[in-house]
Amino acid sequence: MEHPVQGNYVALPTPFRKGRVDQECFERLIERVADLGADGILVAGTTGEVPTLNDYEHRSLIRCAVEASRERVSVLAGIGTNCTRSSVDLARFATEAGVNAVMVITPYYNRPSRKGLLLHFGHVADATDLPVVLYNVPKRTGLDLLPEVAAELAARHDNIVAIKETSLSIERVRRLVKSTDLAVLCGEDSLIFEYGVAGAVGAISTVANLVPRHVSGILRGACNQRDLRVARELQDELETLNVALALETNPVPLKSALAALQLCMPDVRLPLAPLEAENHRKLRVTLRNSPAIYSLNAAPVELE
Repeated sequence: MEHPVQGNYVALPTPFRKGRVDQECFERLIERVADLGADGILVAGTTGEVPTLNDYEHRSLIRCAVEASRERVSVLAGIGTNCTRSSVDLARFATEAGVNAVMVITPYYNRPSRKGLLLHFGHVADATDLPVVLYNVPKRTGLDLLPEVAAELAARHDNIVAIKETSLSIERVRRLVKSTDLAVLCGEDSLIFEYGVAGAVGAISTVANLVPRHVSGILRGACNQRDLRVARELQDELETLNVALALETNPVPLKSALAALQLCMPDVRLPLAPLEAENHRKLRVTLRNSPAIYSLNAAPVELE
């Protein structure tokens, strides 16, 4: 079954240089993952440090992503905030900018009730005719979007079509697949294979910035049940990379990894801080020894 949002979506970082968004680097990152077979990109998500972007930067990145993608990859725009009015405005902007779908995070800090969640996501869905992806990440937002609430949202709004789920519970994934009409997208890179076997149809991945073909291979094998052995092997090859990318808060290690691969600067914005020296050493060791980086399917770039 085809879904409006499925396959390998790369959660892109926002490159900075001397405190400003590096648009040329952002365009090169899009070009690279498109060349390596990604199905889509996510712009202005958690990996994109969206809380540190001002409104102009946020909108400029969305417009840049649409132009740079040249329809080679689907563009998913992160437009969720903890203010419904702001999210609605961004949804309308992203629609006019020409993105393919929008992603809306569970409101953070406010801790809305069930009714509040239904109204928040409902207003955003009503503001666009694009496919809407719900984003559930309780460890970031402090609020869990329960499967029954997600199911009700999908039943109320035809354009709420998918959910990016970050749960470590595969039973939770099975429950979403069985009890909702939503396409489930894996938001936990260490479990892409397990999500796929459980019925997920794609992933929105951080590690895919480094090895997009690995993630695509896992999804092809696991989601379609075609070659589970190969998919499992590819997932296992990502283990050390996933551990390294979790050494500190995402996207700090990711940006350092991309810098080591000469793909962007390692700069992050406060309150995020540069990678600690010992973690930087561990990351570099991982990059040198990772079977995924040096796999032919990973299209490796020379390390510094």
